[in-house]
Amino acid sequence: MQANENELKTLINPLAVVLKGYPRLSETFIAQEIFSLERAGSPITIVSLRKPTETQKHPVHHKIKAHVLYLPEYLYKEPLRVIKGWLKARTQPGYRTAKEIWVKDLLRDFSANRIRRWGQSLVLVAELDPKIQHLYAHFLHTPASVAYYAALVSRRTWSVSAHAKDIWLTPDWEKREKLVSCTWAVTCTKYGLEHLATLAPGKTRLSYHGLDLSLLPRAPTHRNKECGTSDDKPISFLSVGRAVPKKGFDVLLHALEHLPPNIYWRWVHIGTGKELKKLKKLALSLNLSDKIIWRGPCNQDDVFYEYSKADLFIMPSIVAADGDRDGLPNVVMEAASQKLCCIASDVAGLKEFIQHNETGWLVPPGDIAALRNAILKLTLDCNLRTALGSKSFFLLNEKFSHFQSIKIIMQLLEQHNCTETASIRDSI
Repeated sequence: MQANENELKTLINPLAVVLKGYPRLSETFIAQEIFSLERAGSPITIVSLRKPTETQKHPVHHKIKAHVLYLPEYLYKEPLRVIKGWLKARTQPGYRTAKEIWVKDLLRDFSANRIRRWGQSLVLVAELDPKIQHLYAHFLHTPASVAYYAALVSRRTWSVSAHAKDIWLTPDWEKREKLVSCTWAVTCTKYGLEHLATLAPGKTRLSYHGLDLSLLPRAPTHRNKECGTSDDKPISFLSVGRAVPKKGFDVLLHALEHLPPNIYWRWVHIGTGKELKKLKKLALSLNLSDKIIWRGPCNQDDVFYEYSKADLFIMPSIVAADGDRDGLPNVVMEAASQKLCCIASDVAGLKEFIQHNETGWLVPPGDIAALRNAILKLTLDCNLRTALGSKSFFLLNEKFSHFQSIKIIMQLLEQHNCTETASIRDSI
């Protein structure tokens, strides 16, 4: 059940949350977590490795009061800031040890990225309020690198929340050393937890993101009962996600191509990404463009408007050629919050929420025929869609509460001397 936010009240020491970018439309779950920590009494400073690349914001971003410290994304563009950071950081007690560790890392990963993260960590040490003694990074790759080096230099404590790409595309040696160094770590799927446990046993805890339903619109009381058999009342499919290989949207386009001609449909895609132009060209070559609406990046209000109008949510994720894969995308739980039936791939963390023929429908990743058949089945069976959507909503309420996740984070902060009290209620 959803907990009352008053049950989370406590007094937490100042905390720096290190992010790759802020704000970002694709990282609603992080903004939601920051807002909840603020409501719980934590003074937050957001440390962002780059300035925002999007002009839109979600409503939750406007509620966050945290100061944002933007580090220089490219060191050569702010040389004086970097030099000042180095001059101050080199006087810190852990500078020599930190530099030795960074050089060791650089020899194993000789890249501009590795140099950039070291420079950013020096600026962070120099400019962060000295009252802040704990750094909490989201993502185990670049944000964790900056937090890791900064913590070594300044002898602060640090922790990390691992998600998806950062788990699967970061070298094992790097993940292991970061996990050993940090005071605690969390990850958002059992799938990711099992992998990280092989590198640093006992260091990482499971913490599903969950949703705070009090911040979201109520689920629609009824949905379309049509089954796509009329041209003037097509069935509406929806997908939300970046246009990147692991999302499998090319697989979905091929599945849609093979739907029977007497099924009338439209597909709405929300998101941006490096593969978007390629997907649009593919849709054009398959003669599907007139049935597709490319919404691009949208704020949360617009996304939930599309949830309310959709009949079926589709998340056709795959394991990309480079090994990248999804964790448990928040959009799947957002769809469930609106009692929207979901078809998803049986891959990575998705099956931890989508239980086949119980809370959704699972298909083998990359299987065009299976995806097409699932879409057709659920298009024609509106009662099954309704039942699966309702069951996913129930599961979300019972086992994927956002407050359960926040409770875990706050407990970890307290246990590792990052808070002033231990007052979290056991009743949450």
